[in-house]
Amino acid sequence: MVKKSKQIFGLLGRNIEYSFSRAYFNEKFFSLGLSDYSYQNFDLQNLTNVSEIFNKKNVKGLNVTTPFKKEIMDYLDYIDKIALQVGAVNTIVFDKNRKTTGYNTDWIGFKKSIQKISHKKIHSAIILGTGGASNAVAYALDKLNISYVFVSRNSNTNSINYKDLTKKLISNSNLIINCTPVGTFPNINEKPKINYNYFNSNNILVDLIYNPKETLFLKEGKKAGSTTINGLDMLIYQAEESWNLWSKQNS
Repeated sequence: MVKKSKQIFGLLGRNIEYSFSRAYFNEKFFSLGLSDYSYQNFDLQNLTNVSEIFNKKNVKGLNVTTPFKKEIMDYLDYIDKIALQVGAVNTIVFDKNRKTTGYNTDWIGFKKSIQKISHKKIHSAIILGTGGASNAVAYALDKLNISYVFVSRNSNTNSINYKDLTKKLISNSNLIINCTPVGTFPNINEKPKINYNYFNSNNILVDLIYNPKETLFLKEGKKAGSTTINGLDMLIYQAEESWNLWSKQNS
C-alpha cells in the first residue's frame, strides 16, 4: 500500500507560537479522521522567502495573521473581490495548478460574533487600530449598517487620534473594538491609551485578542459595567470559513 503524503495547512505570521490555529485545526483533522492532514506554524520575520512555502506541493491552504494580512496580497496570483474591498487577506487557497487566491474570512467571523449579541441595539462604533483586522471589522460593520470611526496613533483623513476620544464620543458609541495587538500575551499588562473613566454600562467592548482571555482593556470595561467579548468566537467562526474554502478546493 502506498502511503499518502501529508496534506499541509498552516499559519503565516510573526511570533505565532502562541497561536490558536494549529491546535484547533489539528484537533479538527483528528475528529474528522483526516490522518493525512496536518496544520503547521510558519513563523516568519518577513515575507521575502514566502515563495518557498508556496512551492511546497503538499501545502494546500494557509491562514495569514499579523503583521502580513495586507502585505501578503502582493505575493498572490488572485484576490477575491471581497478581500480586495477589505484590503486584507487572512486565508489562502491553492488550486490544482498551485495558483493562489486570497480571501478574507475575518469579516464573517466578526459579523457572526457581533450577531450573537444582536439583542443589544448597536448604532455606532469606535475601531481602535487601522491594520488588516480593522479593515475586516469595518467591512462587517458596513454590512450591519453600523457607523464607525477609526482611531490611530497617527490621525489622518480616515482616522482620529487617541487623544480625540472624548467622553461624549465614547458615550455615544456603544461598540468599541480593539483591533490592535496591545495587551496580547506576553504583554498582558498593556492596554490601549484611552481614558477608561469614560466607559459606561451602555458600552459593548470587543477585543480581537484571545490570549489572554480577558485583557486589561476588557477588565477596565467590566469595572464600568460594560458588556465585554474577547476574540475567540470571531477566531472560531473565521477558521470554519477558511476550512469551507479549503474543503471546496480539495474535495
